[in-house]
Amino acid sequence: LLNFENAGISEKTLLNLVLSHGLFYGGAAQFAAGMWEFATGNTFGASAFTSYGAFWISLAAFIWAHQADLFAGAQEIDMFIYFMVWGALSALLWVITFRINKALVVVFGSLVLLFLLLAIGEYSTGVHKAAGYVGLFCGGSAIYTGYATLLNETWKGTFLPIGPYASPSSDAAELKAEP
Repeated sequence: LLNFENAGISEKTLLNLVLSHGLFYGGAAQFAAGMWEFATGNTFGASAFTSYGAFWISLAAFIWAHQADLFAGAQEIDMFIYFMVWGALSALLWVITFRINKALVVVFGSLVLLFLLLAIGEYSTGVHKAAGYVGLFCGGSAIYTGYATLLNETWKGTFLPIGPYASPSSDAAELKAEP
């Protein structure tokens, strides 16, 4: 939702809805999903979901506090650094996606680009608007990836392709078998 505003498609009045959605669905729900992924042994899912859940909670809290003038001294450099740090984390996770599936490579690759553009966009409205369109693509690819995974697992087949790579567990078994 936030990227509709970033791209200039919606009015700024959408921001409070976006922040509420980000706090609870993007934040709390993703963080909880990360805990469930941890319980199932999916360390990538646990790391990604809890990290981005915390991202949305912190972003919503920062923007609301900034609107209330609690952070009156905040500068563009603060958000630049914030987005660059999240871009760096996303880049590290992106490398791992090359061992999971092609759909996640697209999601995390576009997420890295999104954070880079958001950081630069703190100093350029044109770049900020471009970030919004990249964010819409990223969000759309994440929705596709999540739905395809859910559909394929539920119906036990490949109905929407995600382009799987070799699983690390099969590589680990091969490594153990070698002398």
